[in-house]
Amino acid sequence: MKVFITGSSGYVGYKVMQSVLEHGHEVVALIRSVEGQLLYEPRVTYVYGDITDPQSLSGVMDGYDVVIHLVGIIREVSKKGITMNRIHVEGTRNIVTEAKKAGINRFLHMSALGAKQNSHTAYHQSKWEAEQIVRESGLSYTIFRPSVIFGEGGPGPNFVNQLRDLVKNAPIVPVIGDGSSLLQPVSIKNVADGFAKGVELKQTIGKTYELGGPEQISYLKILSLIADSLDKRLRKIHVPITLMKYIVPIMEKIPQFPITNDQLTMLLEGNITSTAETYYKDFGIEPIPFEV
Repeated sequence: MKVFITGSSGYVGYKVMQSVLEHGHEVVALIRSVEGQLLYEPRVTYVYGDITDPQSLSGVMDGYDVVIHLVGIIREVSKKGITMNRIHVEGTRNIVTEAKKAGINRFLHMSALGAKQNSHTAYHQSKWEAEQIVRESGLSYTIFRPSVIFGEGGPGPNFVNQLRDLVKNAPIVPVIGDGSSLLQPVSIKNVADGFAKGVELKQTIGKTYELGGPEQISYLKILSLIADSLDKRLRKIHVPITLMKYIVPIMEKIPQFPITNDQLTMLLEGNITSTAETYYKDFGIEPIPFEV
């Protein structure tokens, strides 16, 4: 199959691209600039375009069978026009429109665990709206909603690596509340292989899958595991949730700050699923336990 991928130069996207290639498919990757080829893959054809600019997408999908749409952000930079709505909603609308013009029928879409209507975060709200665009497109879609993703991937932000940097470099690590908020980290390989297999798995068409690992782990436990892997004592301070809600909206403007206000809200809400087994069963994938 001929597969068109957006977001292939990102943390998850690069791993998805590799898995699609390993499954024997031909790949063309959409990139905005030459920087998108920093991890150059000779088996891939690269084309230039911007998901927020419909004109730049004209004709780039012609002749392909499947679209895998992975572009996403976790942090807005409003001054540069990088917003959740512009990237997740309008970007998805533009990709769907061009896919239909190109006669492509199969569409695999990256969303996020917790995406829902009337969400408390711009991130999850925009992800939900993007899902609705895909659902109403008339395309043969599959939607993937992963929890926090761990493992070695491409460049770009990675929640677990950001926590590792915090534990490694900070003299004292702030813990949100009592640290009991639950996450269900899913292996990047499990995510990538799902997209690659989904290219041809007709039984997944029209379905939305929640992806989580085999374990539900508290935020504090993840920090402790990271500290153990670094052979370092976890020096921590528990910060009241009310105080974090005041600090994070101010500090998130600093790119190096490891958590955004949306991420804080998502963490407090929990990021777990009870239906992950359906994903592994339908895609024939063995779940990989969390590791740092």
